[in-house]
Amino acid sequence: MRFSVNIPNFGDFADPRNVATVATAAEAAGWDGLFVWDHLNFRAHPRPFGDPWMLLTAAALATSRIRLGTLVTPVARRRPHQLARQVATLDSLTGGRVIFSTGLGGPAEDEYGSFGEPTDPVLRAQRLDEGLDLLRRYWSGEPVDHDGPHYQVRDVTLRPATVQRPRPPVWVAGFWPSRPPMRRAARWDGVVPLFEDAPHGHVPPVEQVRELVAYVHRHRDDASDAPFEVVLGGATPADPARAGAVIGPLRDAGATWWDERQVQTGPDLDRLPPVLRRIEAGPPALG
Repeated sequence: MRFSVNIPNFGDFADPRNVATVATAAEAAGWDGLFVWDHLNFRAHPRPFGDPWMLLTAAALATSRIRLGTLVTPVARRRPHQLARQVATLDSLTGGRVIFSTGLGGPAEDEYGSFGEPTDPVLRAQRLDEGLDLLRRYWSGEPVDHDGPHYQVRDVTLRPATVQRPRPPVWVAGFWPSRPPMRRAARWDGVVPLFEDAPHGHVPPVEQVRELVAYVHRHRDDASDAPFEVVLGGATPADPARAGAVIGPLRDAGATWWDERQVQTGPDLDRLPPVLRRIEAGPPALG
């Protein structure tokens, strides 16, 4: 099992220098990854925001081992060609350490409606699927022609291709027990489930995790032998043994990554000192 740290892209973490500090501490303490949020306008948190790809660039320059990415980037509110270039550039800078995570994104009224973008979830899901297919093709470094309902491309080749071949891992987020995002995740490389009764920062129920894992694996391509990640998250005690006791049952239920997060409604969500203290205590210790 692997362990990552999760931080928002606002508050103290709007400053790339603070994100570099977090990344350095995470690598030194033995964590495996650092993920940042990708929000533009989150009215629940009226604070300064930083661009996630700039923040991750700072993290990349400060580290040499840990995986880096967003949790999550809403493809539907970005231009896929520009996004493909950002991801490929970061993948080159890191020597192939990028993980790309995506979902519909929200809150829809804040992140889409405020900018005149459509908020309809069906439309956003269509743009997400079409955009993901375009990203896959752009990252190949091969010519792309595309005439779809939402995007049109005429003889475009984006080079260099990503360092990771055939592309960076793609993880898909969504709320369980909603089935469509889980089936979408099954077509890619990992699932990042959220749970209605376990808000951000709270440990998800083990039984729901078992049901989710079974459902996703039923919808995986039987011919695929590629690794598939189940990424859960929450806040655990600083003591590695106590944290391991919390996570052990989730690993046994099928989780492959634990993403350490502050409680979203708590006072420490976007403050550097408490996040650093948790990071420096190290990842959970599993027996």
